[in-house]
Order: sequence, then structure tokens, then C-alpha cells
Amino acid sequence: MIRVENVSKHFGGLKAVDGATISITRGSITGLIGPNGAGKTTLFNTIAGLYAPTSGRIFLGDEDITGLKPHELFARGLLRTFQIAHEFSRLSVTENLMMVPGNQSGENLVNACFRRDLVEREEQAIHQRALEVIDFLNLDHIADELAGNLSGGQKKLLELGRTMMVDAKIVFLDEVGAGVNRSLLREIGDAILRLNREQGYTFCMIEHDMDFIGRMCDPVICMAEGAVLAEGSAEEIRNNEEVIEAYLGRGLKHREMAG
Repeated sequence: MIRVENVSKHFGGLKAVDGATISITRGSITGLIGPNGAGKTTLFNTIAGLYAPTSGRIFLGDEDITGLKPHELFARGLLRTFQIAHEFSRLSVTENLMMVPGNQSGENLVNACFRRDLVEREEQAIHQRALEVIDFLNLDHIADELAGNLSGGQKKLLELGRTMMVDAKIVFLDEVGAGVNRSLLREIGDAILRLNREQGYTFCMIEHDMDFIGRMCDPVICMAEGAVLAEGSAEEIRNNEEVIEAYLGRGLKHREMAG
């Protein structure tokens, strides 16, 4: 689904991503982990078009998407969520979902003035899809609530729901567990697994919660200092000496081993 070939992203003299090569298989839930400053979010942002890579190539299927802008990637089915949710706070949950599909007929002045039937039919179809997403995510009880009033976890569910309003091929999830209580995180995880298994969604997620990663992801990729350090199952990554050292530091690791 995604091939990242020797991608680097430099900010002046800082090599935030340094020759990273990864593959994300269609239908997988791939985990991306690493200590703070490892380059995970920069790699996400580069794949998702927020940054142009300093070097290297990125492919979506067989298409070279290197340097395409986020709206161009959105049209190709590559979507991402953010660690801090980006909702329309003064719109309801339902209205937030209905905002997602692009090129709606009502956005055209001629259609809005002279083709009201077309606009209304399309809005009804989008509204129906939003209700289906709300039902899928068990958000019925807050469908009419302003998005700005939701809890952090509910906003993460809403962001996931927005990816369901279009034909997503791959969704990049940036720390869906950050600031979310355990029961709601389980609901989010259940929804991701259902989308993956029942609707064939491909996911790649940055996450620090290794229990959540272990439940959700195979394979898991670990980054350190801007490069890929290791790849394998969650259990293999947990037991990888290089990964342990990257997280704990050489001195701390040796003290723990000595103790």
C-alpha cells in the first residue's frame, strides 16, 4: 500500500528523518514506535504531504506521491488523524462528519441557486452516511452535541469517524491513545479492528502504549534517531536489545542488567 524508500527530512542541520525505508502492507495495522525525537511524527507528516522530503521517494501502490500536498493525497484516499484532535468545535458531531466529503454540489453557487434538488439529494445521502458512521462508532448519544464539548477520547472517535466519510485507502493515526481513558481507548481499538477486518482499512499508527500496540499491530516498526531500527511482531520488538537500549539508554540498561 505504502512504500517509503530512503526518505530523509532535514531542517537545516537537523536530520529529523535520515534515510528511512518502510513498507506498509495492504490490510495491515502497522505500528510505529520509538523514543521521543525518533522522527516518527516527521515521517508521518512527510508521507501525508505536510512536508516535502529532502530526499527519497514515497509510493501509494504504484503511484509516486512524493511531494504531493495533503488535499491531493486526501483525494487519493490517504488520510491522517492528529495527536490533538482538529474538530470544528462549534458544529455538531453530525455536522463535523458531513463536512468531510469534498466537492459537494452545494459549494457551487450556481448549484446552490438553481439546482436545489441536486444539492438536497446529495446532502441527504451525506447525512445518511454520517448517521451510519455515528451508529458504527456508538456515538448516537452525542450526535447533536457540539464537537467542542466532547471529551478527548470522544474527539478521537470523531476523527476516526471522519476518515469513514470518504473512500479511505490508508489512514495514519497519530497517538490515538494520548489523553484517553482506558475504557474509551478500548472502544477506539475495537472500532479500528472492525474497520480493518470488516471493511479492509489499512492503518499505520504512532503509539507509545505498548499494550495497545500489542493488541492492535502486526508488524511493529521502531525508529530511533531518524532511522528505522527494527521491525517485527510486538513481542519481537519488546525483546529486541537494540530497541530496549534506544528507549532506556545504554547506561540505564546496563545498570538494570547488573541489578
